[in-house]
Amino acid sequence: MRRDGWSYNVIADRLRVSKSTLSIWLRDIPYRPNKEVLKRVNKNLMRMVMAHHNIKLDSFRHAKSFAKGEIGKMSDRDLMMVGLGLYIGEGSKGQETVHIMNSDPDVLRLAVKWLKRSFRISLKHFRVIMHIYPDNSEEEARKYWSKITGIPFDQFEKTQVDRRTNKSISNRGKLPHGTAHVKIRACGDPEHGVLLHRRIMALINEIYRQTRV
Repeated sequence: MRRDGWSYNVIADRLRVSKSTLSIWLRDIPYRPNKEVLKRVNKNLMRMVMAHHNIKLDSFRHAKSFAKGEIGKMSDRDLMMVGLGLYIGEGSKGQETVHIMNSDPDVLRLAVKWLKRSFRISLKHFRVIMHIYPDNSEEEARKYWSKITGIPFDQFEKTQVDRRTNKSISNRGKLPHGTAHVKIRACGDPEHGVLLHRRIMALINEIYRQTRV
């Protein structure tokens, strides 16, 4: 049976012998599974894959339901605090200008919404600087980031192209639209220039102060 390509499971079931015993009896017998065994293995593997997939889906559904219950409907204060957390991680600190750079569209959508709602900044003050790579299409990237942010083409500034030759080939194509740098221009209004940056940093410093050990 072993030479005919049957597995330990099949032989043990037919002969009522333990697999540990078979492993001793048949240890010197070359084994090449037959078509029936391969068919069974593939079916069992598919069942395992599907079972694992369903467990994963259930976990995601549970997490999503949990998140909805915990977050509820976000208030203006919630948005302010979330935006400040985003700025702590992704915003400019040293220069007294407000700008956030990222490759994640959800991060930049949130950043734009936060600046509009929490600081009452109108669309005319927004600017975008794209940072792309030679394998990116500048036109496609501009369309993409304009759609994501809602900022029109005429408010896009000069695109920066990373032409470094020491970049790993394995990294090519990972950012098909590059990254976008969302900035706020004062446009003659001091409330949207240096003062805006100072307000944001003051809010962040107050968070730091209250969370120090």
